[in-house]
Amino acid sequence: MLLFQYWVRDVAIEKKDGIEVFAIREHWYTADSNEYRTFLSLGSVKDFTPLYHAAEANGKVAVYNWSRTGIKGSDTVNGNTRKDFHLAFDRPNFNWHLDIETFEMLPLAIGKTFVINFYDAGTAPPTFVTYKVTGSETLRTLDNRQVTCWKLATSGSHNGKSYTQTFWISKKEHELLKEEDAFDGRFRYKIKLPGLTPDLLQSFNNTN
Repeated sequence: MLLFQYWVRDVAIEKKDGIEVFAIREHWYTADSNEYRTFLSLGSVKDFTPLYHAAEANGKVAVYNWSRTGIKGSDTVNGNTRKDFHLAFDRPNFNWHLDIETFEMLPLAIGKTFVINFYDAGTAPPTFVTYKVTGSETLRTLDNRQVTCWKLATSGSHNGKSYTQTFWISKKEHELLKEEDAFDGRFRYKIKLPGLTPDLLQSFNNTN
């Protein structure tokens, strides 16, 4: 069985409460419109610590206010299904939903290891995950470029089943160009498409 998703990620610098933040907006498309997802994540420009995360799917929203000391559901967003959620933190963490952007900021080099305190909003407490630079490889991209990349890898277990993940991040531009995951007999691949790829949402809006 095959499943294809087309993700559009838009990264901008904006201001929230007078503070500069990275605003990452995502649209996830599939052949089934019921699987359409949108996300908005805000993180400090200073150190990328999370400040806000919102997800919407099937007409339901989950919205969180995030800080160094904890996360809680927003009580100012109408219909927020997670308004009663709260979890205290014993230390700062990073938004696991933004792992791609996080990896692109790491000072990668052969032999380096990174232990990152990641948290997936609304789930169990944050988890430290170890990522190792295992080598380098030259990729041929879809727009026919030869790009030398660092390979960043991790492995572990989830619900008693092992998994592996490998990420290819360009040495020059620090772009995550490819990801390969394996878990419970399933495989997932993420490939960055060329910049000339159309934004489906914008194309749809332009025809209406």
